[in-house]
Amino acid sequence: MLFPLPELTDADREVLAGIDEMRRELRYQVQDRPTKWTSGLRKFLTADAVAASNSIEGFRVSTADVQDLMDGEQDVDVSTENRQETLAYLVSIHPWADGNGRMSRSLQTLMIAREGVLAPEFSSIEAWLGRPGNTWEYYRELERRGPVSHPDQDVSRWIRFNLTAYHQQAQTVRGRMSRSAAVWTSLMSFADSAGLDERVVSALHDVALVGRIRRNRYEQAEGLTRQQSQRDLRDLTAAGLLETVGRTRARYYTAGPRFPEGVLEVARTPMTLSQPYADALG
Repeated sequence: MLFPLPELTDADREVLAGIDEMRRELRYQVQDRPTKWTSGLRKFLTADAVAASNSIEGFRVSTADVQDLMDGEQDVDVSTENRQETLAYLVSIHPWADGNGRMSRSLQTLMIAREGVLAPEFSSIEAWLGRPGNTWEYYRELERRGPVSHPDQDVSRWIRFNLTAYHQQAQTVRGRMSRSAAVWTSLMSFADSAGLDERVVSALHDVALVGRIRRNRYEQAEGLTRQQSQRDLRDLTAAGLLETVGRTRARYYTAGPRFPEGVLEVARTPMTLSQPYADALG
């Protein structure tokens, strides 16, 4: 359905300006000043979007599990149905009677990403929409459009809802980047003082921010051989920095008793999002 674009209010333009400013800031950090952890953040944001999109459709898979499935891990503790839904993300289109919300949201992200502002993983609002309260608001706003096409209806509320989503998602990504940078810097200092090889920081960084690391991901991130990655993770476990969970191919590593607590505090600090409009949607 296509609707005429409503006249934007001064408040709308102010929110748009805020979104543009945050995206310029993010583009500078991602494209002009790339860092080693940027690619990891890209993967996390992609997995987070897939996990959120699945949750909107009724499939519950954690972001960490989605990351593992995207990495090709076979021994991930999810149901067969959730595994297939995650791996088949956007492969098929259901009948139009079912809404095709995922397809519509993907097209919206594509249109914005094609403007060259930021890559899709930094532009998508899937993660924002997948939060429980926001999902409810999303369906409520869709219901306001009604089941019958009315091309001349006023969609200013829908525009406002989306601008709120993009503004708060940009806040979230900006916050994640700042947090990632702070955690990386702290871990680099810790590794130096503890006499650890700099490469293990990427493994510790994932544990702090995602909650766990698998050997395969660490191996790929640092371009190591299987033996090197196994030795590093074994040494970190022996030092009490990591703990193993599971066995053989299902094994992953979480924070151990000697993992620097200050780093975990930074990684786990709750993020507060501001409401871009003076009054909430009602």
